[in-house]
Amino acid sequence: MSISELREKHKQELENLTLTSQPFQTLKLFIVAVVQYLKRSLVYLFTHGVWLMLLAIVTVAGVVLFLSSNGPRGTHVEEFLEYVRFVLWWVALGVASSIGLGSGLHTFVLYLGPHIAFFTIKAMQCGRVDIKSAIYDTIQLNRSPSWLKKDCSEFGPPLFSTEHGIQVPLTSILPQVQVEAILWGLGTALGELPPYFISRAASISGEKIDAADELDASSTEDNGVASNLNNMKRWLLSHAQYLNFFTILILASVPNPLFDLAGIMCGQFGIPFWEFFLATLIGKAIVKTHIQACSFFLSL
Repeated sequence: MSISELREKHKQELENLTLTSQPFQTLKLFIVAVVQYLKRSLVYLFTHGVWLMLLAIVTVAGVVLFLSSNGPRGTHVEEFLEYVRFVLWWVALGVASSIGLGSGLHTFVLYLGPHIAFFTIKAMQCGRVDIKSAIYDTIQLNRSPSWLKKDCSEFGPPLFSTEHGIQVPLTSILPQVQVEAILWGLGTALGELPPYFISRAASISGEKIDAADELDASSTEDNGVASNLNNMKRWLLSHAQYLNFFTILILASVPNPLFDLAGIMCGQFGIPFWEFFLATLIGKAIVKTHIQACSFFLSL
């Protein structure tokens, strides 16, 4: 058999290798891959000297001592853990929003948007923005912020009282919800990485993405808005090799259902990872989240 025939046969075998069609073979290969990965990891640790292992042991011991401390230090530990939970919560919501090729959860509508709205309404009612007990005093899993059910008298007199009533400027409210919005945007940027890596791995292995063929097959069924969306997809496919930092930044800075396709094309045409990720991070965590937050302020 020729090399091309062997590649085609190998490709067909990979396509047929699923848990539903070949469960035992799939699990067997999965276990073999895990064992090989663990062996390579252990070999790497031993070949790179004892210093790396000593550093890991010291780090683990330090973390254990840090978490098991009592007294005044225990208060700092609890404070540190609150910050860790806060960061992980909002980043995880961002990942859940963008991962899955458009099938993610609408966590902005479910969590970040309501949090911004509740804080803005409370700040407008009380005439002040210093109502959080700490930065991490936000909506979290099975926990509501402490300021949500407090009476305005508990925060003190209004600080933004004018002759026309209480008017809290947008520039004062935005910094109070900015950290969680940026963390959520960071999570959305991380959620866009799997399509890029999968496409890049396929490109390195010599495979091509069938997105163009799928678009041609579905073009006869589209009309109106769907047809315009399809034309935009074709434009991305035909110009993907010219994507650069600023193009990715623009695509990531606006609500864009086609960004997964942009990530796939960047991986397929070998756009450097840091160029793709930094542009995505700036666009989603800085530009897009602030646009969404400001739109919420103006709608209230």
